Amino acid sequence: MRFGYARVSTKEQQVALQVDALKKAGCQKIFIETASGARTNRLQLEKLLEQVRPKDVVVVWKLDRLGRSLNHLVSVVRSLMEKKVGLKSLHDPIDTTTSQGRLVFNLFASLAEFEREVIRERTQAGLAAARARGRKGGRPKGLSDDAEKKARAAEALYKEGQLSANEIAQNLGISKATLYKYLRHRGVPIGTYRLPPLHAHDTTRKEQE
Repeated sequence: MRFGYARVSTKEQQVALQVDALKKAGCQKIFIETASGARTNRLQLEKLLEQVRPKDVVVVWKLDRLGRSLNHLVSVVRSLMEKKVGLKSLHDPIDTTTSQGRLVFNLFASLAEFEREVIRERTQAGLAAARARGRKGGRPKGLSDDAEKKARAAEALYKEGQLSANEIAQNLGISKATLYKYLRHRGVPIGTYRLPPLHAHDTTRKEQE
């Protein structure tokens, strides 16, 4: 059986384009999720994973609809493969029902491991830079010693501009709201952070977010 999974970030966004494509691809049942890319709780995805059986195939519009990050995507695909369930993306070279598609997935898994190492190194570098730089006036009022260390690391990573706000928050074990609170305490202007621009072929992903 073919299952479809469609996701939009907000209720205002249209999911019809994804659903029509999934129906055209032969999906007999489609799970529709409204959740941001960073959100960890995805009830429809959980229901989908509970219902699939060996030889079923899960079809998505694009891989970024399924995984909130490369690591999460690899985890979900591995779970499907353990259940002998295939995954097919309509706009990415992924189809784990074929040997070539499984090879591409293994490359993705290797990239995920590389990404984890890079983020870990940047986090450690940010902590070291924060300790070396220090700040006059002591720690911000109302923050514990541990929170102050994280605030300094957040400042260093944010100014470095290599990680997104979500990635910084995840690596420091804090919420995005707490990250901004720490940055304000450190006197860092919010909104100056910029990710590298999307390439032309990434415009579809930008529209889907």
